[in-house]
Amino acid sequence: MTAGSTVEAVKTALKTQAVETPSWAYGNSGTRFKVFAQPGVPRTPREKLDDAARVHEHTGVAPSVALHIPWDRVDDYAALAAYAKERGLRLGAINSNVFQDDDYKLGSVTNPDPAVRRKALAHLLECVDIMDATGSRDLKLWFSDGTNYPGQDDIRDRQDRLAEALSAVYERLGDGQRMLLEYKLFEPAFYTMDVPDWGTAYAHCLRLGEKAQVVVDTGHHAPGTNIEFIVAFLLREGKLGGFDFNSRFYADDDLMVGSADPFQLFRIMYEVVRGGGYSPDVAFMLDQCHNLEPKIPAIIRSVMNVQEATAKALLVDRPSLAAAQSAGDVLGANAVLMDAYNTDVRPLLAEVRTEMGVAADPMAAYRESGWAQRIVDERVGGEQAGWGA
Repeated sequence: MTAGSTVEAVKTALKTQAVETPSWAYGNSGTRFKVFAQPGVPRTPREKLDDAARVHEHTGVAPSVALHIPWDRVDDYAALAAYAKERGLRLGAINSNVFQDDDYKLGSVTNPDPAVRRKALAHLLECVDIMDATGSRDLKLWFSDGTNYPGQDDIRDRQDRLAEALSAVYERLGDGQRMLLEYKLFEPAFYTMDVPDWGTAYAHCLRLGEKAQVVVDTGHHAPGTNIEFIVAFLLREGKLGGFDFNSRFYADDDLMVGSADPFQLFRIMYEVVRGGGYSPDVAFMLDQCHNLEPKIPAIIRSVMNVQEATAKALLVDRPSLAAAQSAGDVLGANAVLMDAYNTDVRPLLAEVRTEMGVAADPMAAYRESGWAQRIVDERVGGEQAGWGA
């Protein structure tokens, strides 16, 4: 660890971090086969915000909550934004849902049926209306669209339909609003996904313009993919809009970020720092399904894991790294990165939290708060939030 002013600069940078939590992570979730209900799960978007406020209270760096429509549909979005503000939060990205209706079996905006495409586009435009009402900056788009069999549909035609829909949404965006396009290698389609990789997303965003950016979901790649290269490239091109942080062992596992490969998370965060992406222009969002573990503690742990990886990335001795790289010192350069990664940053983060006026140990603070038992006692009756499987 470097000393003196550098450590203070790292602490200052860590205090500016913001990790957006997803509303759906507070509700019931599961696999493709089963949704596992838990006691005390929110029943309404407002109760989701109540839980999110606890995460922010104990971590100090989770000030915004992403919404998913229609899972978080309400009659008055401005009132929901005001409710969030009362709890020290703001509403973040608006996530569209064009994958759960029966009509979308063969795709949404790329469906061969023009009526289905019109329905999907109408929903995307509705999401922009919601952005207007909530003051949200980002519209996050993920499409389950694709095919299962060779010849099922025309691959090029589907790209044309996708481009047409994206263009219509892009034109609807207002000042200060962005479109974040997500990609996924496979699932639910297994022959072709219409947005399968970062290159496809990048090409569409490049054609659309500066308001269109790429989202990197850390679970949406083939095994062995060098995600930090993708991050470095997109930052270099000014096209990295944000992350959906999670972790995976095999496919899109949606586990707590950093749980499968914390070294990968560190490498990603180093490229973020190195490429100038540690800024409000790159959204750090969680996108996780906590199926077995309690919801709120799992989200707190995920936020802490992002903080730890970020702290280590900020501690990299970049002048020494650059000198070793220029000298062709392969082992020396690698050692600089490893020194930072092997630093125990937990005491540093405890100091940062104390200076921010939050608990040095967020997990312990939550356990001692009594919130877990309170929501079990109070949230009786009604229908728990979640998604069906």
